[in-house]
Amino acid sequence: MTKARAALKKVQRIVVKVGTSTITYPNCSRNFSRIDKLARELADLHNQGKEIILVTSGAVAVGVERLGLKSKPKTIPGKQAAAAVGQGILMTTYEKFFSEYGQVVAQVLLTRTEVLDRHHYTNSRNTFMTLLQQHVIPIVNENDVVALDDLKIGDNDNMSALVAGIADADLIIILSDVDGLYTANPATHPEAKLVPEVPAITAEVEASAGEAGSGFATGGMATKIQAAKAATSSGISLVIASGTEENAITRILNGEDVGTLFISRENRLQFRKRWLAFGARVAGKLIVDAGCAKALHKKGACSILPAGIADVEGDFEAGHTVSVVDDAGHELARGLTHYGSAELARIKGHKSTEILQLLGHKSFDEVIHRDDLIIL
Repeated sequence: MTKARAALKKVQRIVVKVGTSTITYPNCSRNFSRIDKLARELADLHNQGKEIILVTSGAVAVGVERLGLKSKPKTIPGKQAAAAVGQGILMTTYEKFFSEYGQVVAQVLLTRTEVLDRHHYTNSRNTFMTLLQQHVIPIVNENDVVALDDLKIGDNDNMSALVAGIADADLIIILSDVDGLYTANPATHPEAKLVPEVPAITAEVEASAGEAGSGFATGGMATKIQAAKAATSSGISLVIASGTEENAITRILNGEDVGTLFISRENRLQFRKRWLAFGARVAGKLIVDAGCAKALHKKGACSILPAGIADVEGDFEAGHTVSVVDDAGHELARGLTHYGSAELARIKGHKSTEILQLLGHKSFDEVIHRDDLIIL
């Protein structure tokens, strides 16, 4: 047992995410056997004193089955109609099984609206904290019925990371139709091997991600890697494991070598920086040069100056959250910019001493101050 695996024995607050393919059959009917086993295992862990938050997919698939549709709707209103039907049915199913094991559950529906600003983010956190203090198991899904594309989180892998950040969880466990991260796509490369632990999410790790498995799923390995990157950079470990693995959650918490463990950084982010990592909407991109990218890798949190910016993408204002990427498109960091995109287009590549001359005003030497930057 590695040190990282042994540390999982001590976690207290866990976000468990289950995918559509884990709790439904290919024909979209609910897999009652799996749901029952999941409820029993989570209830048992809850009885041991663990705090559990369940993030569930499956509402659209359940709605498709109840409406008698042959496939997942392709239009937004069609998907929202299926979700509206399916959410109630799915929640009723969870309520039935969890109550049989003496547990109280609560439905929590989120969109990115709840986390775009720090006030909403704080309010969401207070709700989760109150539910956990009252020994309730929150069951979370995206509010697909009302969410518009620009306010959608998009998939429940990233939702699990978002919820973990809001609730200050210790661990995320994603149960899916894959056993974990492989060295290559096992469907096309039989020689591919399961990666037991990932100490750091590199560009190579991101490049190894494949496509979605189930026709009713919105997330594939790529979204799981995105979630792992956000979580681990904030001090939250994440495990990807198969939803068909017997007692996978309990075994993971016992330190067993199940699935792939993405090891978190040792430092836990402050609340404000967790909001930057999980909640804030990314309004644009700063493409930095090789020197700046190297400094971010080597030094960690360092301020970004206009001299290190090679290009700017998007239309944004000062105070917005932007993504910092290298010339290959690999995301290095996120932060609050002191200058808008139009201003940055004029000062990129220049020294801070030239800002006043170029813009006619100068608010800051830095484009992003290190205190407003989170390294991913």
